[in-house]
Amino acid sequence: MKTRWRKAVLLSLLTVAVVFGAFVAAWRLSRSRSMQLFGELVTSVPVSDSVVALTFDDGPVLHYTDTVLAVLGQEDVRATFFVTGNSVARNPDLARRILRDGHELGNHSYSHRRMVLMSPSTVREEVEVTDSLIRAAGATGPIHFRPPYGQRLATLPWYLSRRNRATVLWSLEPDSWFSRHPDMVRHISENVQPGSIILLHVEIPARAEGRAALPLMIRELKQRGYRFVTVSELRALHRS
Repeated sequence: MKTRWRKAVLLSLLTVAVVFGAFVAAWRLSRSRSMQLFGELVTSVPVSDSVVALTFDDGPVLHYTDTVLAVLGQEDVRATFFVTGNSVARNPDLARRILRDGHELGNHSYSHRRMVLMSPSTVREEVEVTDSLIRAAGATGPIHFRPPYGQRLATLPWYLSRRNRATVLWSLEPDSWFSRHPDMVRHISENVQPGSIILLHVEIPARAEGRAALPLMIRELKQRGYRFVTVSELRALHRS
């Protein structure tokens, strides 16, 4: 009896260990910037020219997107805005203005929920409803997709791969690691490389330090000989 009990306990512990290990592995994979189960994963683009793509997540947001667009206009640089569908639905004029100002709209899902354990039908709805709103704003080129929080596991990459769409992440995210704008600028200056994709969240009201860093980052990179392109332009440079 004791032997059977010990075997049962050991089997239970082994099962728990396997399940826990699988959970940890899946969690790490969902956040990985170097691999995913299906499709193409883009965090930077190998190019020889000194170019970078500046990207913004989570907008458009009244007042704050206006501020960002004003800075970009003053500095004469173009960027890619990864927008959420619900924000575009609330602020369609802002989405249209982003395009009129020469920038690019990317898809950041409709609701900004984590897309790790979503059903296929929900993934499709999150992506396609937002695509339709971006098209309605006037976008005509490719629409790149960036998952909320950068997280994905199987369903989302599989969906995108079936439609020949890449998962676009980033290589530098200064306002996620630093709270003071001088540190953000220094981080960019020390780590930027040709083909870097830079992520900022400067359309979020609480990210005042990121907004303060934005023009300083742009000027620092310009002084170092970098120019700014959209994600589509960056990827096209690699293909040419």
